[in-house]
Amino acid sequence: MILTPRGLRFAGRVFPCSVGRGGIRADKREGDGATPVGVHRIVGMLYRPDRVAPPVPWARAIRPGDLWSDASGTVEYNQLVRAPYRHSHEMLRRADPLYDIVMLTDWNYPVAQPGRGSAIFLHQWRRKGYPTEGCIAFSRAHLMWIAARVVPGTRVIVPASDG
Repeated sequence: MILTPRGLRFAGRVFPCSVGRGGIRADKREGDGATPVGVHRIVGMLYRPDRVAPPVPWARAIRPGDLWSDASGTVEYNQLVRAPYRHSHEMLRRADPLYDIVMLTDWNYPVAQPGRGSAIFLHQWRRKGYPTEGCIAFSRAHLMWIAARVVPGTRVIVPASDG
């Protein structure tokens, strides 16, 4: 996969996508809303079993109480945690469909450096052109197509932007 000005190129196709509200940055920091420059790898996949079938056999179901810690400075930073969790986190089992399928990248994971920025996921967008908090987002149909074809270790290349 390679992020281009036209979208994400993968398996001979180009998929429109949204990136972080902070743009594409080589100096990614926690809370900047940027999508980090680099070569990232798909290291996992999560899905909502009450909404979609597992896209691939190695995908893991999102359970009630599954959270993602974005509490920089804790040992759980940038890790899957379970409720109750008193530090800052994101709910993985959302009311909206954004995380019905989530591909995890190795950005600052599994060993996280505080302040470098928490997880970069590939997930569903709110709507075309609507920015993310740093993740890469797609239409539901495109996300499902991609999810059915990636394998662990698939590279996600985010080049530095020209602007």
